[in-house]
This record gives sequence, C-alpha cells and structure tokens, in this order.
Amino acid sequence: MNILVTGGAGYIGSHVVKALLEENKHEITIIDNFVKGSEKAIDALRKISEFEFIQTDLENISKIEEVFATHKFDAVIHFAAYIEVFESTQKPLKYYLNNTANAMNLIALCEKYGVGKFIFSSTAATYGEPETSQVTEQSLQNPINPYGKSKLMTEWVLKDAALANPNFKYAILRYFNVAGASSDGLLGQNYPNATHLIKVATQTILGKREKMVIFGDDYDTKDGSCIRDYIHIEDLASAHLSVLRYLQNNDSNIFNVGYGTGFSVKEVVAAAKEVSGVDFKVEIGARREGDPACLIANSDKLKTLTDWKPVKNDLKLIIKSALEWEKKA
Repeated sequence: MNILVTGGAGYIGSHVVKALLEENKHEITIIDNFVKGSEKAIDALRKISEFEFIQTDLENISKIEEVFATHKFDAVIHFAAYIEVFESTQKPLKYYLNNTANAMNLIALCEKYGVGKFIFSSTAATYGEPETSQVTEQSLQNPINPYGKSKLMTEWVLKDAALANPNFKYAILRYFNVAGASSDGLLGQNYPNATHLIKVATQTILGKREKMVIFGDDYDTKDGSCIRDYIHIEDLASAHLSVLRYLQNNDSNIFNVGYGTGFSVKEVVAAAKEVSGVDFKVEIGARREGDPACLIANSDKLKTLTDWKPVKNDLKLIIKSALEWEKKA
C-alpha cells in the first residue's frame, strides 16, 4: 500500500513506520515538523528501508495538498497532535487548532483525492472520568480536558465523513498509556521534555532530573494515586498493522488499545525502583488539572475482530526497555 504517515518522526509514529517498513511491502511517506518528532528517529528509520520524508506543518494546507496531488495514497495514518493534558487546559486553542482543525483539513483532502482508509490516533482521554473500572468502546465519552475534547471532535468528523462517503473507511484507535522502546534499541521516546510517567522515572533514575513528582495522592484509588493502563510501544505499533489489514475487507470501526490491567502511579514508581535498583527521589505534589483518577482499557473487541496479539504485557519489561533507551538517548 501507498501510505501517508503524519507525525511519523514522533514517538508512536516512528514505531509504527518501523513496523510498516519491516513488512517490506509498502511505500511510505512521512510528514513531520519536528515539533514533537525528531531527526534522530528519521535517521534510525532510514537504516531499515527507504521512504519519503517531507518536513512541513499540517497547517500549511497548500503544501499538504501538493503532497496528496502528487501521490496516490491508499491510506493515511494520522498521529500528528499535541498530547499534554495539563497544557491543553492552559492553551486550549492550540489543541483545537492542531488536533481538530488540521485533522479536518487532512480528512477533506482524503475525500478530494480518493484516499479510502484513515487510521486515527485517538485517546482514552475521550472517556473522561469513567463510571466503571474498565472502559469499552461503547462507554460514555465525556472528556474533562481540551486534549480529550479535541480528539473526540475529530472522531465525530471521521464518522460523519464516512457516512457521507461510502468509499471512505476509518479506524479510530483509542490509546491508553504508551511506554517503552523498541526491543532492538533503534527507537524510543526522543522528546526531551516529555511528561509521560515512565519516561520521567527513567530520566530521574539516570540523574537527568533531580526528582520526580507524583501529581496527587488523594484520588479515590487503592493508594490515592492515578491508575492507568500501560502498553508497550511495540504492541501498540502492531495494533496499527492489524487494523490496517482489518480495513482491507471490513467497515469502519473503533478500538481500544491497552492491556486491561491498571497500575497506580505509586506502583509504577516502585517497579521502576526495583528494575533499576535506584531509590530515586520522589515527591508528592498537587493534582494536575484534567487528570482522571482511573483509565483501564477493555480491548476485547480489538483482539476478537483483528489478528492483534499483544506479546509484551509486562510492566517491568516496559520500564526496562525505556530505561535502556534513556541510557543512550
């Protein structure tokens, strides 16, 4: 297939591109502006196979349309987005303009140039504060921060676009907490100011940060800290390939991508200390605006309808791979 990957130099995007390149049967074009992505990821991917890279912003509509006009894409996999929950509460327009408006323009170009498949990188944040410990794809979506709202709006646009155009199919993947690095050490999370818990923990282990902060320990959870479902980046990447195959012969659909197991922030910190053997400094801070208490995936639908088989469901393995990457990052 001829595939456009937006945000392909980013953390998740680069791992998905890696998996696609390793299949050795696709033509890949990456668009990235290096705001969140990195040249290091592009250089690493070139060690696997050839692909086309275009450095530009999605808001540069004329340039993006030129790319569509000169390529006959079969599918778009759309990652490019801002993802920091707290920042979204402080700068909501930044999130709506990039995560929603730019995505709408991309979907419009798919329609104009006959691109029939669209895989969208969505988020568990669209569920807000769920009423049950595990959420399914049918759970109520009531996001509590602009980040989640910006992604939910794009989901609505995709659904309406597909209803109006029978030749356009989408897959919405709602991610939970992604962590770790590729098992061969080629790729990891390059973004230096990342807010992901396991990334921060590994940086603190290595002395790149003086300390780390647990944001709130008074939530209604087993130990007062937030509970999340952590998935290894390579299992998440393989889910995209499974869904791409699914769209070949099936209609549009929505899938949660997680393991169905929740770990509290304090449990992750304890596991990081055990894996590393380092008793790094941890402080308790105030809650961050927009953080729900608990988000755990029910991914039965993805496992049932596609050929996805996660193989790295191990918190310590996830932390170890992230730590090994951070040592050389």
